[in-house]
Amino acid sequence: MAAVSSAKQAAERDAPFQLRGNSFTMMVLKVSDPLSPEFFPQLSVKVRQAPNFFRNAPVVLDFDELTDETPRFDVAALVTNLRTLYLLPVGFQGGPRAVQEGALAAGLTPMPAGRAAKLESARSADPQAASAPAQPAPPPEPVVVHRPTLVVTEPVRSGQQIYAEKTDLVITSSVSPGAEVVADGHIHVYGALRGRALAGVSGDQTARIFCQSLEAEVVSVAGLYRVSEDIGDDVLKKPVQIFLRDGYLHMEPL
Repeated sequence: MAAVSSAKQAAERDAPFQLRGNSFTMMVLKVSDPLSPEFFPQLSVKVRQAPNFFRNAPVVLDFDELTDETPRFDVAALVTNLRTLYLLPVGFQGGPRAVQEGALAAGLTPMPAGRAAKLESARSADPQAASAPAQPAPPPEPVVVHRPTLVVTEPVRSGQQIYAEKTDLVITSSVSPGAEVVADGHIHVYGALRGRALAGVSGDQTARIFCQSLEAEVVSVAGLYRVSEDIGDDVLKKPVQIFLRDGYLHMEPL
């Protein structure tokens, strides 16, 4: 038995490939009006505000707001135009059948719908449920933090990325321009935050970012972000906490 197990392990080790499960954080682009003449000009402005953040970023297209009455548009052309902005569409969510077929033809992968969408679909399929009063969808479960807090005592230099998986991140020094600090939980920076800080990247909407001096290129909590051009003078270069409230990203002086 041991010999068979050993031979199997050796075969797996020598195989030319290995299939493994993993999870990745991807940006979601909600497509509300794909035919608007302002769609790409406004998106281009956003991308130029933080080119290092967006460049070659994998993107999921969210078509949930589109209906069968939405005028037909070319999904493949949409994907091509997004790639000219160095965004990389890889998947899609929701949308009417024609849009989904166009997305599949354009090489996009259907992504699992969120909990709210699944609940709504279940209600639509059940006539008795459809006649009942609508119930608010429960909020997504926050990420449960199990691991010890990751503490970094050295400055985070340009080009470095630090990821605190399933825990909080504490940095007792500063974060340089071009650096990126990422956490599934909270981020604490006891110095200047000049790079990019992304908290709650696995969906924890209770995550927060705390810093002694906010000078960041990009800050994000649970996927909602703000770039440096959108940071007001009332919080710039001041001790700040950043958090979500009512679906919006808030910044408050400490």
